Amino acid sequence: MRHRVHARKLGRDPSHRKAMYRNLVTSLLEHERVETTDAKAKEVRRLADRMITLGKKGDLAARRRALSVIRERDVTAKVFGELAERFRNRPGGYTRVLKSRVRVGDAAAMSIVELVESLDEAAPKKKTSTKKASTAKKAPAKKAPAKKAATKKTAAKKTTKKKTAAKKTSKKKSD
Repeated sequence: MRHRVHARKLGRDPSHRKAMYRNLVTSLLEHERVETTDAKAKEVRRLADRMITLGKKGDLAARRRALSVIRERDVTAKVFGELAERFRNRPGGYTRVLKSRVRVGDAAAMSIVELVESLDEAAPKKKTSTKKASTAKKAPAKKAPAKKAATKKTAAKKTTKKKTAAKKTSKKKSD
């Protein structure tokens, strides 16, 4: 039974596992996107969310706790500066895990871990439009296929007219 088991061992001894997680979290926070296996991605997501939460706190104790996990001071500065401001109004869930592919060598399921956009950045992109605007957008979409269909019909009529005209001229020549 798996009672009270909260983390994955990933077939590594504790020091190797901790170093691997620290490297992955540092890379994720630096590049904002990392591809790794599913199991590693799910564990790294937990740590990365904690680091961003510490960045939002912003005090000295939080900075020291973050430096114990993140390997580069530049990345820590990014977490406490840029990322803390970006996710200021977001209550949690700073990362997402997307299934990507199956690795060729060992058929391991791969995933992409990435930082999500903040609520402030996502809000202007998802502007809710009025019903008039949405119906106006739908109307041209319906007319466009009708025009294509109409042009196809007229093109078909023109070709049939040409064929019938060609047949009539061939009959006149033969007569």
